[in-house]
Amino acid sequence: MQETSPGYLRGDLFKTIIENTPLVSVDLIVKHKGKILLGKRVNKPAKGYWFTLGGRVRKDETIKSAIHRICNMEIGIIPPENPGFIGVFEHLYNDSIFDDVSTHYVNLGYEIEVSDLEDLPRDQHNEYRWFGLEELIQNDEVHKYVKDYFTTQKGTVPQQKES
Repeated sequence: MQETSPGYLRGDLFKTIIENTPLVSVDLIVKHKGKILLGKRVNKPAKGYWFTLGGRVRKDETIKSAIHRICNMEIGIIPPENPGFIGVFEHLYNDSIFDDVSTHYVNLGYEIEVSDLEDLPRDQHNEYRWFGLEELIQNDEVHKYVKDYFTTQKGTVPQQKES
């Protein structure tokens, strides 16, 4: 991310924030013809796992604006006017992009239906794949927090910490 882009946080400031507060993020459950798009993460946390696409909500950014920005940056589309809200989830990781710092996310899950996608970015995910629901649930390379979007009863917050 360029230092001049809105929402940019210097490394030392971002580290302090991650050490001391949860991050609020939007996770997109991207669907097409009954399948779910996941990307293989290249960065910590959840590096090497198949994961939903998404990103953090920036200071003074509405959730609607964050969804629009994230849809544009992560999958190159304009989101539907009212994406389907599926719930609030909590992700607790023992690691982060910084050594010896854990990460705590409060995730807002949204479901969107898309048509064909092309030229997906490679800075957060180096591979993309469409999963059927049963395959997603059974695959050990799909992160357990992704599975929570499909196996947790709506209105409850999974609170297990990653080991």
